[in-house]
Amino acid sequence: MKQTLINKLENKTATIGVVGLGYVGIPLSMTFTDAGYKVLGFDIDQTKIEAISAGKTYIKHIPDQAISNAINKGLVATTDFSRATEADALILCVPTPLDLHREPDLSFVLDTMDSLLPYLREGQVVSLESTTYPGTTDEELKPRIESTGLRVGENIFLVYSPEREDPGNPDFNTRTIPKVCGGDNEASQQAGLALYQHVIDKVVPVSSTRAAEMTKLLENIHRAVNIGLVNEMKTVADKMGVDIYEVIDAAASKPFGFVPYYPGPGLGGHCIPIDPFYLTWKAREYGVNTRFIELAGEVNSAMPNYVLNKIVGGLNNQKKAINGSKILMLGIAYKKNIDDMRESPSVEIMQLIHDGGAKIHYADPYVPVFPKMRRYAFQLNSVAVTAQTIADYDCVVVGTEHDDFDYAMIQREAKLIVDARGKYRGEYENVVHA
Repeated sequence: MKQTLINKLENKTATIGVVGLGYVGIPLSMTFTDAGYKVLGFDIDQTKIEAISAGKTYIKHIPDQAISNAINKGLVATTDFSRATEADALILCVPTPLDLHREPDLSFVLDTMDSLLPYLREGQVVSLESTTYPGTTDEELKPRIESTGLRVGENIFLVYSPEREDPGNPDFNTRTIPKVCGGDNEASQQAGLALYQHVIDKVVPVSSTRAAEMTKLLENIHRAVNIGLVNEMKTVADKMGVDIYEVIDAAASKPFGFVPYYPGPGLGGHCIPIDPFYLTWKAREYGVNTRFIELAGEVNSAMPNYVLNKIVGGLNNQKKAINGSKILMLGIAYKKNIDDMRESPSVEIMQLIHDGGAKIHYADPYVPVFPKMRRYAFQLNSVAVTAQTIADYDCVVVGTEHDDFDYAMIQREAKLIVDARGKYRGEYENVVHA
């Protein structure tokens, strides 16, 4: 059974099922089609399926042509989960957010797995790529799979292989980023390696699904903790009248023992603001208090309020109150040059500004219409960034440093700029560094 599957993966006669056609699933699907596999892409959103089937993108940094090429090479997008039985591999790429109490929300993973159960069959390999706490794969997915009568490691195989997508990064793509893979057992590991090693340049095996799950968390907690450190350093440097960016650049001249991290208005994206809480939640089950990780989370979570205070202070210096002021948020994606809004600190700052009584607008060429979000509901469209519109606002907040913006023009025309991204180095009469 295992060898038959491995042979199909090696000779590329296997059909690959990718469940969840978002920022992870679409690039992964294209990587498999580029390698010569037939791919079934599953999603519950009919609008996405129709767009993909027509060769159209809904993710700004992925062009239409890339979607069309994938369709021509064998990508079929569908909402019909019964077709999962056609797939030799099922790769789950669905969200793992936090709930309103900042505890793990596995509903997308578990609901997806439950939807696939009637269509599982012998000879398949199931891979979970969604970021989650150690134990999810063997505690949650394995019992569900085996409730069908299949036996993991005997006639069906189970691995965890965390996604490592970095949307908009021109230097790395799905194929060139090394891929960690951990199997539930040795047979599953062999099947998982066969699944990925023909499409990814380097596959990194680890001893178990839990080791793979922990690896992903360590990667992102490492970033969250270091960003928390530099955000705290920023607040200290600000009080002392020191330019934190100058300090970081100088420290980065050391050729060893230092890696530069840069401050910002908070953490955004589908990983860094969320993943630490998956580990801290699970650690409590073992009686472990992850104080260091939680402290970094507190520092990063406080940054939107830090930016708000800078806005209030800047307006006060111009003898204006935030209540009644007209404020423009420049950039609302979670990082520059992409359209991904997940956990964007700019949106939280917008809400704080709104709650303070200001009239809030935004400008973002990557997000022409403010999308539906679980926690925020702004009925807004992106405004044009012209000299006239910039001059019309009491304050412009640099929330996301898209390359599309004319920062020199904005500095000339704005009454007040609160810069949360370090775009304006040095001293300007109308710039407040945040």
